[in-house]
Amino acid sequence: MKWIYLTGIYFLRLGIGIASLFSPKAKQWLKGRKNWKEKLKKHSFLSGEKRVWMHCASLGEFEQGRPLIEKIKAAHPNTQIILSFFSPSGYEIRKDYPLADLVCYLPLDTPRNSRAFIDLIQPDLVIYVKYEFWYFFLNSLHQRNIPCILISAIFRPDQHFFKAYGSFFKQMLHFFYHIFVQNLSSMEVLNKAGLKHHSLAGDTRVDRVLQLAKEKKSFPEVQSFIADSPVLVAGSTWPPDESLLLPFLLKEMPTNWKCIIAPHEVGKSHIQKIEQSLSEQSIRHSSLFKEESNQDVRFLIIDNIGMLASLYQYGRIAYIGGGFGSGIHNTLEPITFGLPVVFGPKYKKFEEALSLVKQGGAFPVESYEELKNCFQQLLDEEVYQKASKKARQYILSNQGATEQIFHFLKKEEWL
Repeated sequence: MKWIYLTGIYFLRLGIGIASLFSPKAKQWLKGRKNWKEKLKKHSFLSGEKRVWMHCASLGEFEQGRPLIEKIKAAHPNTQIILSFFSPSGYEIRKDYPLADLVCYLPLDTPRNSRAFIDLIQPDLVIYVKYEFWYFFLNSLHQRNIPCILISAIFRPDQHFFKAYGSFFKQMLHFFYHIFVQNLSSMEVLNKAGLKHHSLAGDTRVDRVLQLAKEKKSFPEVQSFIADSPVLVAGSTWPPDESLLLPFLLKEMPTNWKCIIAPHEVGKSHIQKIEQSLSEQSIRHSSLFKEESNQDVRFLIIDNIGMLASLYQYGRIAYIGGGFGSGIHNTLEPITFGLPVVFGPKYKKFEEALSLVKQGGAFPVESYEELKNCFQQLLDEEVYQKASKKARQYILSNQGATEQIFHFLKKEEWL
């Protein structure tokens, strides 16, 4: 099975190479890994200090790991942090992260690469965030007795680790010294599989979004646009979301409401399509400063990256995109401000979404009619206040994962 896996890795590399002819992201993936050994050899670490290597698949996983990095650095400022990414979307945005002593791409998972990478960074502790199970890296760490933990993990019975053919993949879970899971169902899955080196900690993202809410930025130009209107914030929307949402905004949203739309992709052509759909009732954020009055404009289109987490402070209801594609985006950011959340049907792989739906703080919709009915329900003040309270309660009752994991690291004397 090991050789089948390795063959799959080489096919992955071949596929990305072909995709790089057409995809800028695939091209970045290759370019970022070019001459990686030489780049690492040029980097100098402080001698005699602990080195912690954290690996994240992409930007979302980084946001989960970030509170732990900050906790470690606050308590042990001289600890060296090595931060690696698999995806360009994580690396390109966080390559200058100030608390990391080194930010790099994870090389392709081969026996030679894994040994060389570990030789060069020489970590004392390794932290993997949520996903990313690379056999040769994990095996190399295990063989060298370098402790490796997995945080904010979620497991389901249908994953390949737990299939009849999954013994090879399940072995990777044994390579972790300890696994911190987000929910009880994940613990049950691991227990049933005979794995005992795990504990329930929750999602470190909760700690991160609470921190973001405390550090939220203010946008006077957005406040001026909103005035006294209640606001629907549509965050990280994709075209399938917008094909449902934009007609709803024009036909069903009460005239005293306004909407802030922050699409996932902010390319020129995508923004133009949204503008065309909303006729002359929209304005781009980049144009707010140029217009003297926006009182008759109902829809604000955010044509930049980085504002969304703070924009939720102005909202009353949030629509979260991605639920008609590969899965919903961040629901924790809006509920930190007590916003009930609405999203498409593909949410069941997300622990917080499942809990929020069950508790009444979130509402999945599959059609225009369901979106319309959901919004009408939330216009009722009693229904709204109940949903808002449930949303906020979820955040407050699930904080503390970072502290629990940090305490474990201290107890094991790894820091």
